[in-house]
Amino acid sequence: MMEALVETPVIDQEKLEAFAMRAIGDLGAGYTGVMVSLGCKLGLYRALAGAGPLSAKEVAARAECAERYVREWLNAQAAGGYISYHASSDTYELLPEQAMVLADEESPFYIPHAWNVPASMWFDEEKALNAFRTGRGVAWGEHDGRLACGVAAFYRNGYRASLVSQWLPALDGVVAQLEAGIDVADVGCGHGHSTLLMAEAFPKSRFHGFDTHAASIDEARQSASAAGLEAQTDFSLARADGYPDRRYGLICFFDTLHDLGDPVAAARHAAETLAPGGTVMLVEPFANDRLEDNLSPVAQLYYAASTSICCAHAISEGGTLVLGAQAGQVRLAEVFRKAGFTHFRRAAETPFNLIFEVRR
Repeated sequence: MMEALVETPVIDQEKLEAFAMRAIGDLGAGYTGVMVSLGCKLGLYRALAGAGPLSAKEVAARAECAERYVREWLNAQAAGGYISYHASSDTYELLPEQAMVLADEESPFYIPHAWNVPASMWFDEEKALNAFRTGRGVAWGEHDGRLACGVAAFYRNGYRASLVSQWLPALDGVVAQLEAGIDVADVGCGHGHSTLLMAEAFPKSRFHGFDTHAASIDEARQSASAAGLEAQTDFSLARADGYPDRRYGLICFFDTLHDLGDPVAAARHAAETLAPGGTVMLVEPFANDRLEDNLSPVAQLYYAASTSICCAHAISEGGTLVLGAQAGQVRLAEVFRKAGFTHFRRAAETPFNLIFEVRR
């Protein structure tokens, strides 16, 4: 029997070239990430920040680096639009807007440390390949150490810009409770940046950070000591469904619920340990409810991280319900409904996060 002829698809050359250039652009972004990390660690962005146009020699001298390497790095940055090049004077300039993203470590737009995340993803590629082939999970602590540092740095400045000034005031009555003094649980606290921001702002309340990653808990304790907040905070190893019951006035999940193997159990434990009149603040990556509404650069980043980090960790914890980093409001609300909560409200949002107020 003759096999059916397979019709050769007609290639649209213009579409082919456009998509190939899109792929080259993404490849260039990967290369640029290495350059950004080098620029951060070598102080090249700091040398450029606020200095106006500088020659390669001047940048190299300011950063105490070899000029020939610095010139090539500057050219790469200029080609990618990360700095400006002035041909008439053969000088390079970091504009104020670029400096907020690349040089100002207190800016909510600061990005260099976040490149540790894809670096860790590449380093752990064999683990991801094995997970795909076997269906097994990869726990947070099994990843390269750059993952925890990169994720903490990615979220730290965003929390600093919005948590105390915008997100907490968006929750009905919570700021007044914090000012009066309540116990607060930060579930999945990581390096403790969110915990310490709240502790600094509300000295009459006591803050308890919980995580299953020992290295992150150690980092959080060191940060608390450096900030002089040891008396007001404590950090402990505990699962999201197993931390102590202190009748918390506020329980927070900062970008962590979707990482859990059983988010319903975590929500149920929150219901059981919440004080009367208490609130759950749920902060999750921004996502719409339908895939077709999530086809964006931010969602691309979140889906990719979810593939090898978030889903992998949830599966490592048993994977009763693997939400992924783009769960959306409807699925998140259903988690808390199953746990016995009756009030679920979107209180605020940013291009990167959704903030929900949840009550029994």
